[in-house]
Amino acid sequence: MSEGGARKSARGRSGKGMRPKPKGETDGRVLRSVRSRERILDAIIELVGEGDLQPTGERVAARAGYGLRTVYRHFEDMEGLYREVQAHVQKLVRPTTPRPVREGSLEERVAALVEWRVEVFERAAPFLRSGASLRWRSAFLAQAHGRMVRELRDDLTRSLPEVVEHREVVEVLTSWEVWDSLRTDQKLGREKARRVLESAVRALLSPRPRSKRQ
Repeated sequence: MSEGGARKSARGRSGKGMRPKPKGETDGRVLRSVRSRERILDAIIELVGEGDLQPTGERVAARAGYGLRTVYRHFEDMEGLYREVQAHVQKLVRPTTPRPVREGSLEERVAALVEWRVEVFERAAPFLRSGASLRWRSAFLAQAHGRMVRELRDDLTRSLPEVVEHREVVEVLTSWEVWDSLRTDQKLGREKARRVLESAVRALLSPRPRSKRQ
């Protein structure tokens, strides 16, 4: 390379001699990028909500109305997209589902806990199924699942202090995985599945009469 060429190359790398882009042009590009990402995210949320647990780039592009190149450019940041989908799920569930009650009889507290979990699981079902199918390859989704498990465990021990001896069993009984099995594998309706869970927890925690000695 000639000395003059080297100087031109150095100026190019340092940014000298290059015409800066007008601020309006830069802002417009940023805004368009934000809008396209929002449309892509909306497309993913719609598809997952409809039961497409791992929507392909082609299906997302068709729903969002963009070309594959635009979609794949945003798909390079999958962990970021997972975070945004998770934020959507949190908004979907939390504002409309009060925490389970921590006062009252055992039966009342069991009923409130089960009903709360049913409401949360039903609202978030397609996203929980999608997360379960993807978290093996996503550190963020694996961490989010761990947080959900810890939150459910904390609610359980606060609402039902009686579970000390049987906490692990009750935790499994009232987990998302068991609920999903009742709804999909056993094909139970929401109300019947809820009654099954409530009856199982109450039976486990109810005091048993002492057997009489012969």
